[in-house]
Amino acid sequence: MRKKIFRYLALLFLPFIASLFIRILYLTNKKVYHAPENIEDKPTIFACWHGELLMLPYVYFRYRKIPHANVLISPHFDGLLISKTVKYFGLDTIAGSSNKNAARVLIQAMKSIKTGYDIGITPDGPKGPRHEVADGIIVIAQKTKAKVMLLRTRPTKFWQLNSWDKFIVPKPFGTIHFYATEPLDISDMSFEDARTLLKERLDDYEI
Repeated sequence: MRKKIFRYLALLFLPFIASLFIRILYLTNKKVYHAPENIEDKPTIFACWHGELLMLPYVYFRYRKIPHANVLISPHFDGLLISKTVKYFGLDTIAGSSNKNAARVLIQAMKSIKTGYDIGITPDGPKGPRHEVADGIIVIAQKTKAKVMLLRTRPTKFWQLNSWDKFIVPKPFGTIHFYATEPLDISDMSFEDARTLLKERLDDYEI
């Protein structure tokens, strides 16, 4: 019973607090973008490593002034917290993972793209292995022909959690470097070539 009460209260209050915290971190840091000025107004897959998920909305807003995206989130409790948090930034979510309900999630993501939504995804989420590209992002990109934009966040000052993904939380009063590739077309590549390309490009900006 205590666990249920704790989870209820956490889902009620933590996402709002977390959204404020993220905004404060963004506002109290200098921002430097190493990224294209503009991209096509077509449904795009925005991807970053799970450990750099925190500031993803702000990279996305650089290219979409009006949010129109579904973010793939774990169906577990921590995923629910993230899902409710990103809603404060105008982003919708699709709950699922590569281990549970994988086919349903992929179908939902592909339908979203075909109806005009962007997709946000962490190729190594929700549980790792860290910095390894799972199949989902490749399947979605190749089935829908949507391009993939790879994102990295490098704060000059940060806390790093002792979690499987070494989650990064920028500290205030530093500089956040945002990196983004041009949208990549992997639709005609072999599966393993696409996986190698995505990993190599994401690893270009190792912290």
